[in-house]
Amino acid sequence: MVGEANVPMLPAAPSVVWSASVNGRTEEVLAPSNAILLDVLRDRVGQLGVKRGCDLGTCGCCAVLIDGEPRLSCMTLAGDVAGASITTVEGLADGHHLAPIQSCFAEYGGSQCGFCTPGFLVAAQALLNKTTNPSDEDIAEAIEGNLCRCTGYQPIIDSIKAAAEVLRGEADRVEPRTHPHADPHPAGQDEPNLPPGHAR
Repeated sequence: MVGEANVPMLPAAPSVVWSASVNGRTEEVLAPSNAILLDVLRDRVGQLGVKRGCDLGTCGCCAVLIDGEPRLSCMTLAGDVAGASITTVEGLADGHHLAPIQSCFAEYGGSQCGFCTPGFLVAAQALLNKTTNPSDEDIAEAIEGNLCRCTGYQPIIDSIKAAAEVLRGEADRVEPRTHPHADPHPAGQDEPNLPPGHAR
């Protein structure tokens, strides 16, 4: 600090327009030219399912599909994938209906604390996009870049196997515990009055 002015050590990267298809929707945002994809997806596009874990490419929490291939968004420059088709964990579902891998994770205990779950779901979906009959070795290889401290991995493997059975037509889809419905507290003039002290 010199007086009250902050003197940066390096000049800030210029902002550029970044555009890509994210979960089937064209997104165009202003971002630093040296931004990593993780930051652009979370801070500019609003895809908060992409988790920041290690920032070193070792935990897999930030995995996304880029043109169908799983990649770590913390190790990918946003500029390198401009114009690509990017799928985050939010994009696996079909509207309000969970993808088989998502519902099987919920049913078979594939997530506990849930922090690593988005990365596992994306990696597992990438595998199931290639084969609906994965071997144990295929599953182990697909998730080897994802770390979990809670499950011991067996429930994750069971979830992937169950989702594969659903996709092969050998098992019924896991029925959701709840059904999609409209927001009970819509914003706007029709918003119901909430009891005093309740945040809107």
